[in-house]
Amino acid sequence: MSMPDADVLIAGAGPTGLMLASELALAGIDVAIVERRASQELAGSRAGGLHARTIEVLDQRGIADRFLSEGQVAQVAGFAGTRLDISDFPTRHNYGLGLWQNHIERILAGWVAELAVTIYRGREATGFTQDETGVDVALSDGQSLRADYLVGCDGGRSLIRKAAGIAFPGWDPTTSSLLAEVEMAEQPELGIHRNAFGVHSFGKVKYEIRDGEIVYMDGGPVGVMVTEQHVGPTTEPTLRDLSEALIAVCGTDYGIHSPTWVSRFTDMTRQAASYRKGRVLLAGDAAHVHAPDGGQGLNIGVQDAVNLGWKLAQVVKGTSPESLLDSYHAERHPIAARVLRNTMASVVLRRPDERTKALRDTMSELLGMDEPRRRRRMPDLDLVTADGPLRVFTLLHDARPVLLNLGEPGGFDITPWADRVHLIDAKCVGRWELPALGVVTAPTAALIRPDGHVAWVGDHADLGLPDALTTWFGPPTAA
Repeated sequence: MSMPDADVLIAGAGPTGLMLASELALAGIDVAIVERRASQELAGSRAGGLHARTIEVLDQRGIADRFLSEGQVAQVAGFAGTRLDISDFPTRHNYGLGLWQNHIERILAGWVAELAVTIYRGREATGFTQDETGVDVALSDGQSLRADYLVGCDGGRSLIRKAAGIAFPGWDPTTSSLLAEVEMAEQPELGIHRNAFGVHSFGKVKYEIRDGEIVYMDGGPVGVMVTEQHVGPTTEPTLRDLSEALIAVCGTDYGIHSPTWVSRFTDMTRQAASYRKGRVLLAGDAAHVHAPDGGQGLNIGVQDAVNLGWKLAQVVKGTSPESLLDSYHAERHPIAARVLRNTMASVVLRRPDERTKALRDTMSELLGMDEPRRRRRMPDLDLVTADGPLRVFTLLHDARPVLLNLGEPGGFDITPWADRVHLIDAKCVGRWELPALGVVTAPTAALIRPDGHVAWVGDHADLGLPDALTTWFGPPTAA
C-alpha cells in the first residue's frame, strides 16, 4: 500500500474548491488542489455576487471583511425579476454583495495561500481508481497522486463525476444566452431589456451601487448578455456568434471587438444522483447545474464546501465513522434540488409572451406580501465571557464545533470530547431573534457545528447532549 500524497485531493480551484481546501486546512488536514489553469487569473469578471448566507459563512471564518471592503453592498435578493428586501432579517449581513467572481477567487486564493495549501497548477485530473484505503488520481502531465479522499469541484462537465459513474439526471436546455465582455464602437442603452426573443442586458464592468441603483463608470469594456433565437451548440461560442445574436435581437452588433471572453449559458438543469461514491465526493457545479437566475450557483457551492469540510476532516482523522459523510448528501442534496426548482420556475417566468407576463406580475404581487422565512442556524449573538465581549461567529473562526453554555458556568462536562469541541461559558447580550419566530427565550446551551448550524439545544437535565456529540463529532475519548 503506497503512502498518500495528501489526505484529501480536490479537483478544481474555483470558489468551491478553494473554500473546501480552507475548511480542511483549518481542521489540520493535509489537503492539495489540482487546477488546470496555470494561475488563479480568470479571464474577465465572469459571474459575481455573494448572498447573505455566504457572507455569514465567511464571517464565521473571520474573512468577510476582505470581501466587503472590495464589493458593493445592496439589496439583491429576488425572484423572477422581483426584488426582495431582506434588510429586516435578524442577521448582521441582511444584504447581498456585488463582487465579480475574479475578485472572489483572488481573495479566497489569498486566504488558501496563508493556510499553506498546495496547489498543483497547469494540470488536471484525467481519471482515478479507488480501493479500500484511498484514491489514485492520474494527472494530465502523466504523473499521479494518491489521497485518502478525492473531491470533484471541477464544474458542470466534471470528469470526476463521470469517472465515478455517478448519474446526472435532469433536463436538457430550452434556452441559451451568450455572455461576454467586449469593447464596442457604439454605445448601447445600458440596463436590462425585454423583447420577443427574451431578456438582454448591457452594463459596464466597472460600476457602483448608490442608493440601491447601479451607476456605471465611464469607459472600459461592456458586459453583454443576449438571448439566442435557438438553443446554441455545446461548442465554445465566438465573437461572430455574439455579433449574429446581437444583430438578430437589436438590429446591430454595436461594432463589437476585442473580446475579453465569450461564453454560453443555458437553463440545462441536472443534479448528481449521489454526492458520494466510496472515497469520491462531489461539490459545487460538479454536483448540480442550473440556470444562473438569482446568482445562486457560486453561493451554494461555497456552502456545500462548508458543510462537507469539517465532516470529511473528522472522518480522515478517525474521529468520526465514515457514515458521517452520508449526512453531507442528506443535508445538501435537498437544498440544491430546491434551487433547481427555483431556477426552472424563474426561467419560465422570463418568457416574453403576454400570458407569462401576467403570471410574472401576479408572482411579483404575491412576493410583495409578508411571509415567514425559517432557518436552523445559530444567530450571531453578542456575548460576554470571562475574557470579555465577543460574537458567536468569532467562536467559529477556527472551524471547530462549540458548546455554548449560556447558563451557570461549569454546568456542562464534555471532557470526553474536549479534544474536538470548544466549551464556552457566556451570557447573551440583547435579544435572541429568529426569522418567523421573532424574539425567543435563549436556551441554556447550544451545540454549534463548524458550519454554524445548531446540532442540539437544551439544559443540564437534557440527556440528549452525549448523543448529539457522538453523532456529529465522534464517540467519546476513553478516560
